[in-house]
Amino acid sequence: MGREAIILAGGKGTRLRSLVNDRPKPMALINDKPFLFYLLNYLSKHNFTHIILAVGYKHNIIREYFGTNLREIKLSYSIEKEPLGTGGAILKALKKSENPNSFILNGDTYFPVSFDQMEKIANQQNSDLIIALRKLDNVSRYGTVLMDSSNRITGFSEKKGEETPGLINGGVYYLKNSSFLKTGFPEVFSFEKDYLEKFALSHNFNGAVFTNYFIDIGIPETFKQAQSDFFTFEV
Repeated sequence: MGREAIILAGGKGTRLRSLVNDRPKPMALINDKPFLFYLLNYLSKHNFTHIILAVGYKHNIIREYFGTNLREIKLSYSIEKEPLGTGGAILKALKKSENPNSFILNGDTYFPVSFDQMEKIANQQNSDLIIALRKLDNVSRYGTVLMDSSNRITGFSEKKGEETPGLINGGVYYLKNSSFLKTGFPEVFSFEKDYLEKFALSHNFNGAVFTNYFIDIGIPETFKQAQSDFFTFEV
């Protein structure tokens, strides 16, 4: 069985509105190709056979560009009529899931982690969830993730604006679908606040630490940075 992923691609890109105002944020053009293209291209090289795109705002732009297949990958669309929050988007997308486990990725973040390593840790630890963590020398823009010596996630710290090193949530997850589904959630909720933070101590969440290239294009500075960084990417 091939791998399955859910990509959260419903964002409007409010903070990018001055640069990207006619399309969903994951479709923002990086060197004449949508950011989402680079993400899907990476997944196509790592045994993914089914990708569910959780879409909302101007979703027709995404569907018209990518269609229902990318190389050997089947593309499905989970369409939000009203914003459901990140958790609600995942919950809805899982109705189209065909696997017991799903990778989940933010559609505005490029973090080419080892999916093999995340699966290995999940199997060893019998994890409900694996979070891909990124080591940063300066975490002032982000909240940080707390983890013990056995790779167990123990909590999350709010953004403090301090220029200190730490681990951040890289926006790539490996989820045991049954564990998530049986927890019980409303239709609209935040994956980060209402699942990760709320259940960190009662569920078995583990971390996989990476030092790979990492960028999210959520602000003008990083969007512009991607324009130069991605010249070296294979497509």
